[in-house]
Amino acid sequence: MDSEALRKFSALHPRPAGLTLHYGTAGFRSAAQQLDHVVFRMGLLAALRSKAVTATIGIMVTASHNPEEDNGVKLVDPLGEMLHPSWEEYATQLANAEEQELQKVITEICQKAAVNLHKDASVFIGRDTRPSSKKLSQSVIDGIQVLGGQYHDYGLVTTPQLHYMVCCQNTQGQYGKATLEGYYEKLSKAFMELIKQSHCSGEFQRHLKIDCANGVGALKLSEMKPYFPQEVLIHIYNDGTKEKLNHLCGADFVKVHQKPPGGLDMKPNERCCSFDGDADRIVYYYKDTAGRFHLIDGDKIATLISIFLKELLAKVKQNFKMAVVQTAYANGNSTRYLQETLKVPVHCVKTGVKHLHHKAQEFDVGVYFEANGHGTVLFSKAAETKIRQLVTEEKDNEKREAAKMLENMIDLINQTVGDAVSDMLVIEAILALKGLSVQQWDALYTDLPNRLLKVQVADRRVIDTTDAERRALTPPGLQEKIDALVKKYKLSRAFVRPSGTEDVVRIYAEADTQENADALAHEVSLAVFHLAGGKGAPPQPI
Repeated sequence: MDSEALRKFSALHPRPAGLTLHYGTAGFRSAAQQLDHVVFRMGLLAALRSKAVTATIGIMVTASHNPEEDNGVKLVDPLGEMLHPSWEEYATQLANAEEQELQKVITEICQKAAVNLHKDASVFIGRDTRPSSKKLSQSVIDGIQVLGGQYHDYGLVTTPQLHYMVCCQNTQGQYGKATLEGYYEKLSKAFMELIKQSHCSGEFQRHLKIDCANGVGALKLSEMKPYFPQEVLIHIYNDGTKEKLNHLCGADFVKVHQKPPGGLDMKPNERCCSFDGDADRIVYYYKDTAGRFHLIDGDKIATLISIFLKELLAKVKQNFKMAVVQTAYANGNSTRYLQETLKVPVHCVKTGVKHLHHKAQEFDVGVYFEANGHGTVLFSKAAETKIRQLVTEEKDNEKREAAKMLENMIDLINQTVGDAVSDMLVIEAILALKGLSVQQWDALYTDLPNRLLKVQVADRRVIDTTDAERRALTPPGLQEKIDALVKKYKLSRAFVRPSGTEDVVRIYAEADTQENADALAHEVSLAVFHLAGGKGAPPQPI
C-alpha cells in the first residue's frame, strides 16, 4: 500500500468532524455534501473486497427514492448480490475512521479478511442522475486507484443494470454480456419470445404509462425503446427534463401517499406504473370509472407472478419447490390469498432486500417482493438446468411449451436484484399471456386498509425487534401497549421498526376499515413518541 498516496488523496476527501454514518440495508445515505469522504473510502473498500474474493465488485452512487439533495453509495458483490454482512461492518469502520487512522483500519481489514494487497482489483462503477453523482463517482475512482485497482465506469445506469453487469463479468458471460446493449438484447429477446406465445389481442394490453420519477430509468427506458416490439407502446412521464428527481412522483411517493404521481395524466382504467429514482422498484395503479385510485403494490406483483409460475411448474410435472418470501409490511390479505387460495408456502423475514434474497435462495423457485415494489424471482441452478433441458429434450408438446415459457421467464427476470424494467416486462408478458386487464389483476384479492407513518426519535437504536421485526423487544412496555391497541380493532395488526438510514421509527398498521387503520397507526405512533424518545411535537391525528 502506498502510504503517501493514501495520505495525499485522503486529505483531498476530508471527513467532516463529528459525523458518524452506518452502512445500512441500502448502503450509506445522507445529504450529498456529507458524502465525499465516504465514497472515496468505499472506493478503497471495493478494491479491498475485489482483492479478497478475486472478482469484480460493483459500486453504485445513488440514494434511490430519497430527495435529490441526498446521495448514497453501496457495494455489489460478485454475483450481483448485496455486500456480504461481515464487510458491512468494515464499511462502517472505514467511513468513520479519523484521517490518521485510515492506514491502520485498512491493515486491520486486510488481516481479518485475509486480503492480499498484491492481488489485482477490478471495480465496476455506476451512478444515478443526481447533480452530485458525477463528482462523487470521481471520488470513488480516487479510492480505487490509491490501492492500484482497475475500474470500468459505466456512467449513468440504473442500480439493477450495475448489479447485472457485475454478475455477467464474474460468470464469464454465462449470465449475459456485461454491456448495456447486452442487457437490452437479453431482456427484449426473452420478452418477445414470451408474448409470441400469447393468443390474446386487445388494445388494453399494449399501452402503458410509466412515471420514471425524473430519474435514470427514463434515460435507460428511452435507450431500450428500439428493442421493444411494435405492439408495446410505452409512454414515458417524469423523464427528468422538467422537474426534480423523486419530487411528488416515483414508486415510493405513489405507495406512501396512495395517489397518482404529479406529471402523469390518468384516464379511467388506463394501466400505469411508477419506477423509483434508480429504477429498482415498481408499483402499478389505475383509476376506475368513478375516479377512485387503485394501487397494485409489490404484494400483488408477487401474487401475479406466483400464479403464472405455479401453473407452468404444474405443467412441466417436475417436483420443484416454490415459495414466496415477504416482510412484515406485506398486506395480511396477500399472505392469506397465497397460502389459502394458491396453496403456495409463504415465509416472513426481516425488512431489507438481502434478507428476502437470502431466504428465496433456499427454494427451486423463490419469489420475493417487498410491498414497496422491490423484488424479483430466483431459480436454483438445478431448476434452471432441468428447465433448459426439457426445452430441448421433452417430447410432450404441452410440457415443452411450458418449459419454453419458464426458460424465457428465467432470461427476462434480473435474478441479481429487483429491477423495475425487468419486472415491468415480466408483468406485461403475464397480463398478455393470461388475457388479464389491470382491473382483473387487482381483483385477485382486496387489500386490507393500511397506513404507514414515521416518528422522529433521538436515537432509532432504542427500538429492538424480534420475530422478523413483527414484535418490539425494547423499549420496555412498547410491545404491550401495541398489543392492547391492536385488540381495539377488527382484522388488525401493527408493528414498529427503526429505519435503516435515519433516526426515525416506521409504523405500520392495518385494520378492517381505513378509518380504523389510520386511528391505530396514530395511536401506535403516539406510543412510540412517548416511550422511544420522540423529537419535536407529538404526532397529530391523520
